[in-house]
Amino acid sequence: MSVETSVPQIDFVPATAEDYEEVMSISGGIYNGLDYLPFRYHKWLEEPYRRMFLGKCEGKVVGFESFILVDDGTTAVVEGLRIAPSMRGRGLAGLIQRFCLDTLHSDHPEVKTIRLTRIENPPAAMLTKYKVINSKAVMSVFLPTDQLEMKLKLLESRINNLDSSKDLSVLKPKEILRFFEESKARQQLLPGGLLVQGWLPLTTHKSNLNLLLKRQIVWIYSHPGDLISTASPKVTTSCDGAYQEGFLSLGTPPYPVPFAEGVHRLDIDMFGNDPSCAMVHVVEQLKIGVQASPAGSGIICVLYSDESLRTELGQLCEGLTPFQIAREQMIMEMEI
Repeated sequence: MSVETSVPQIDFVPATAEDYEEVMSISGGIYNGLDYLPFRYHKWLEEPYRRMFLGKCEGKVVGFESFILVDDGTTAVVEGLRIAPSMRGRGLAGLIQRFCLDTLHSDHPEVKTIRLTRIENPPAAMLTKYKVINSKAVMSVFLPTDQLEMKLKLLESRINNLDSSKDLSVLKPKEILRFFEESKARQQLLPGGLLVQGWLPLTTHKSNLNLLLKRQIVWIYSHPGDLISTASPKVTTSCDGAYQEGFLSLGTPPYPVPFAEGVHRLDIDMFGNDPSCAMVHVVEQLKIGVQASPAGSGIICVLYSDESLRTELGQLCEGLTPFQIAREQMIMEMEI
């Protein structure tokens, strides 16, 4: 499909593995060096419900966008927008988004909702189309290789005095399935059934479970009662039992980012409002992430939590090197 714009012509074509280098060439400097696309591009090509598109001008890649069908095919999540520096501010982003919308109308008429995530301060034009359905506080810290062991010990010392009356469980797939099925747990931790993992906004519809399991996410749950089977492996540290709603965290397997050679990114998405649990979950997820990283890796850890936890998490991370990526994560939705 071709669209006329302020440049001679934009052609939209499916993205392929052979286009990787060209897509990377227009993505330099994205997210302060924490770009996920170099790591995920080829994995995305293998996802059966994802479609990836390029915008080309005179044969050169000048834009990229993708969407993935989730929620049993009724929602499309748009991800990965890229515009070549020479084309920014010329309306290409709008053209790519319109092309994706037209594709959804023609090829996937069962889709009723488009969802996306973005950082704070969306443009006014976007707010006329999309509504904000949720937001989370974002905090990021950098643990260089030569400081990693020392900083981990510092973090562990800050949670040692927390009450150990509540167990933490690393959930296996069968426990995760049970969590999806347990309406009480879902409603308490995930208002509206919304679960955001690594900037991918999903609902707890069972059709999304396989997608999440394939990502090898570490699920840690603090449960106040017998909501989840305790047959799963136990994490040794526990947290304050003063709250009764439970607490859930999802940690991505650390992956390399362009920021620097040997630096890996770890995203920790948290659900719940208990400050003690939040701090313990961060430390446990970080310990697991460090163990899963190649020897000698530095870690940039990105935390996503309820805004009410910002102060306590800031106190936990005091003395660590801040890393600026965003202050707020916004989840936006549009009915089509």
